[in-house]
Amino acid sequence: MSQVPKHGKQPSKAMMLGVGLDSDGHKRVTTGDNFALVGGSEETHEVMVEKTIKINEKLSAKGKRLEEVSSDEFNDIAHSVGLHRHCPENN
Repeated sequence: MSQVPKHGKQPSKAMMLGVGLDSDGHKRVTTGDNFALVGGSEETHEVMVEKTIKINEKLSAKGKRLEEVSSDEFNDIAHSVGLHRHCPENN
């Protein structure tokens, strides 16, 4: 049984947002319960969908939802499916 939030607020919901910055002239949008993927060439969009599916599979295997994992745990899952955080060098 889920807890009723205080003051009638809805429980928080986490979403993954993927934005493909390259383009081949087509507009692509793929959405799911916890993600929205927009843009990108066919190849880029396909990779975003694949990574998102893998992340959701790993969450399911842990018995967790996106909003139930910490930032560190999400980063570990994302890294395990081949996503890497971009850290610009300081000049």
